[in-house]
Amino acid sequence: MIVRAAMNLNASIIDHRVTGLIESRPEWFADSADLDRRKSTAFVLLCMSTYLGISLDESVDLITDGGNDAGVDGLHVSDVESDGFLVSLFQGKYKVKDLSGASNFPENSVRQALNTVQVLFDPYRTVDLNEKIKPKIAEIHSLISDGYIPYVRFVLCNNGAIWTANAGRMIVDIERQYRDKVRIVHHNHDSIIGILQRPEKVDEVLTLSGQAIVEDMNYQRVLIGRAAVQEIGRLFAQHGDRILDRNVRRYLGLRSNRVNAAMHATLSDPAKSDKFYFYNNGITIVCDRFDYNAFQKADYQVRIHNLQVINGGQTCMTIQRTLDGGRGADSVAGSAYVLIRIYQLADDDGELVQAITYATNSQNPIGLRDLRSNDTQQRRLEIGISQLGYTYQRQREAGNGVSNQVTSASVAEAVLAVWRARPQQARFLRKEHFGKLYDDIFVDLNAAQALLAVLIFRAVEKARRHPEMPRPPDFLPYASHHIALLIGRALLRDRQVTVEQVSHRNYGALAAAFRAGRAAYYRNAVDGVEQALRFCYGNREVSPQQLAATFRRGDLLEILNAKT
Repeated sequence: MIVRAAMNLNASIIDHRVTGLIESRPEWFADSADLDRRKSTAFVLLCMSTYLGISLDESVDLITDGGNDAGVDGLHVSDVESDGFLVSLFQGKYKVKDLSGASNFPENSVRQALNTVQVLFDPYRTVDLNEKIKPKIAEIHSLISDGYIPYVRFVLCNNGAIWTANAGRMIVDIERQYRDKVRIVHHNHDSIIGILQRPEKVDEVLTLSGQAIVEDMNYQRVLIGRAAVQEIGRLFAQHGDRILDRNVRRYLGLRSNRVNAAMHATLSDPAKSDKFYFYNNGITIVCDRFDYNAFQKADYQVRIHNLQVINGGQTCMTIQRTLDGGRGADSVAGSAYVLIRIYQLADDDGELVQAITYATNSQNPIGLRDLRSNDTQQRRLEIGISQLGYTYQRQREAGNGVSNQVTSASVAEAVLAVWRARPQQARFLRKEHFGKLYDDIFVDLNAAQALLAVLIFRAVEKARRHPEMPRPPDFLPYASHHIALLIGRALLRDRQVTVEQVSHRNYGALAAAFRAGRAAYYRNAVDGVEQALRFCYGNREVSPQQLAATFRRGDLLEILNAKT
């Protein structure tokens, strides 16, 4: 008699989602005819999308799975911040037939991942890699050669349980060996569902310390006080990201972010932890209503209905990680406090919440796309793009990956490269697309201009992933943004219009002209980039690291501007 393990509900939901992804976007899985392999790739896509907080379309370009992939199925490189950059590696182990959710992440795969970490980031070691991952590693080595420090986060993904205790000991040893440079993370069906599910309202009691100020202002109420960091740790240990629904979902970590690292150091230092209140900007909470015992003079227990942290999420998560980590937990006991602001706002105060959120979130610009999502320009683009037959996704929630969906991130990247002639900033300053570059990208941008830029850039990226040339040039993996720039210029020149003249009236004709001449436009743009490289380097051979640095620094832009 065969006894079958019971099917885990979350694992079953993820399997259904994986199958639907393969059916809706078959072009993403054209490299393999094997259904099990397609499911594994789809699962990695879903893991990267949910963990990194990006769309499925954006995740496709991160796939590195194949022979000679060094055990890395997906790879994401962040923008350079301060003196370092964050590399997120993904390895997926998907059990197609076993949906019990009980199998541990394989110990031998953990060992392979740890070996990869020790080998892949040494620019002086030669590793045989496939064509998907090779240019990404060359780009990383180029950054390292320029003096930037890599911080590595290896996300081990499966539709089962975490690794074994023995594998856990190996992970602890590696993390200790590389101190703050390496972190190994587990991501599975349960954590994916936790991210995908819309959080329920959180009602909580927050204990404040000392006196507080409560004031009514223009039909809103404000409470300002302080809370012990242990109270914040308790709140986040119980509710986690559910109370960050209006904030940035992705925690930047103690290791990869200098602000969080400084907070952690202060909390962990007995001589400094009592000064944390003065060093930190505090935590901002919005809610539907808060109540407290007004007969008390101090130490209020504040009952908060529909609690949401809109600023200070990084502070909260760093406090929780510090307390949970053991180190520093005893030293902060009873000594560290943090400033608390609680705003009670009416149900129809969505615009005010948006304004407060944007105004108070400037420490970590990674979430500015969400903060900009409700402004007038984004809503106008949403309406205009829908009238052209597409759906505009203003926020970061994972979409369903349909081809007629356009994300605000893809629009920003394409417009900055194609129409604003800043290809290097389009690729390497993504976190600033909704920060200091926002007005340069979106002011006076209409839906037709946005869609045409995305259409061009998507075609270039498709040609990069599936080159039709018998011998694609070595620079192709690094040059998409520059190629898209040249195509956009050539298209407007041929149609005798300026980018300012592109509108809903001529979008159809421009899109049709591009589709009809796409092959020629692409070939000419590639030739243009090749000529610029030859002008820059002559006929000598250029290493992958040099190519990566050339496109990152924008060395070719002046040459391309002179020639077009």
